[in-house]
Amino acid sequence: MMRRWAALAVASLSLLVGAMAGPIDLQVAAAAPVRATGTIAAPPIVWKPIPFGATRKDQMAAYSKRHYGTRTYVLRDPHVIVEHYTDGTTFSSAWNTFAANSKHLGEYPGTCAQFIIDTDGTIYQLVHLDIRCRHAIGMNYTAIGIEHVGTSDSMVLHNDAQMRSSLWLTLWLMQRYGINVGNVIGHAETLESPYHYELYPDWRCMTHADFPHWAMHEYRQRIRKLATKRGIDVGAPPVWVDSGC
Repeated sequence: MMRRWAALAVASLSLLVGAMAGPIDLQVAAAAPVRATGTIAAPPIVWKPIPFGATRKDQMAAYSKRHYGTRTYVLRDPHVIVEHYTDGTTFSSAWNTFAANSKHLGEYPGTCAQFIIDTDGTIYQLVHLDIRCRHAIGMNYTAIGIEHVGTSDSMVLHNDAQMRSSLWLTLWLMQRYGINVGNVIGHAETLESPYHYELYPDWRCMTHADFPHWAMHEYRQRIRKLATKRGIDVGAPPVWVDSGC
């Protein structure tokens, strides 16, 4: 049964690679997805939507065409969860930045993430999960973004309330979409993800410094610990690729 499952997984990934023309390395097939041996309920989530009407959807679709080759604003079957911190101290400042829809690097739409977790552990959802947000270059076509209010990796990792919510939300999303722990990455790790894909040559090596390997090693260890308590198999660790950057 396991051999049959593995063969099906590789076959599915092969079809996806052909369709996407480049963003996925077949090594990712070795990282088994989350399995429902146990379950985790959705955490409490506060719906706090940013404006994302027809104009912004059209901007997101045009951005996707330029950077990923397909014109759509829809996020289908995400394969990656990217962890960020806001580099600010309040939820309102982050929400206002995302709501403003200001140009970033000279292009619309503005930046956003699907979730922001405040310092008190409150989880806010800003857009529906089938909407692409511009939060990580090369990843927005397949990644859910989680922002944490804070100014450093250590600040977030040492905030117990924020981390409880973050781990709960991340593990719930992993199980909902079948995302393995190896594809829960920090913004600073995006260039080494097999899912990283960027058509603009000048943008291919662009990333941010939040949640580098050391911080995400700790974060993924905590995810595994929570998953073990819940009887959830979270799959293999990351399989990194050489970005050439």
